[in-house]
Amino acid sequence: MIIDTTEIETINSFSKLESLKEVYGIIWMLIPIVTLVLGITIGVLVIVWLEREISAGIQQRFGPEYAGPLGILQALADGTKLLLKENLIPSTGDTRLFSIGPSIAVISIFLSYSVIPFGDHLVLADLSIGVFFWIAI
Repeated sequence: MIIDTTEIETINSFSKLESLKEVYGIIWMLIPIVTLVLGITIGVLVIVWLEREISAGIQQRFGPEYAGPLGILQALADGTKLLLKENLIPSTGDTRLFSIGPSIAVISIFLSYSVIPFGDHLVLADLSIGVFFWIAI
């Protein structure tokens, strides 16, 4: 049996499609994760902005409306200010614990994501007590 070049090209095109299926599978697996993280991030930004505007209205003062349109960039200005502040470490306390405190907080947040199912086949930790683990963190 002799195979001509068109049949070989057809076979090669199927192998390319298989690799594309794997890439699309990875992309479709990442879409729910990215959607969830972006949704939570945007939700937090909106809640912080609303809290500032509502508290400014209650206190009868101007809110943070001068940094960008409607004060949207105020959160970015506050974050930049916090990152550029001087790092003061207390001399009488435990300096190691004081330094790793923020890391402990961030690690516990990332651990709480481990029990959230992001898809049918994408569960990082399938715990039978996942809800209790999430509440404990």
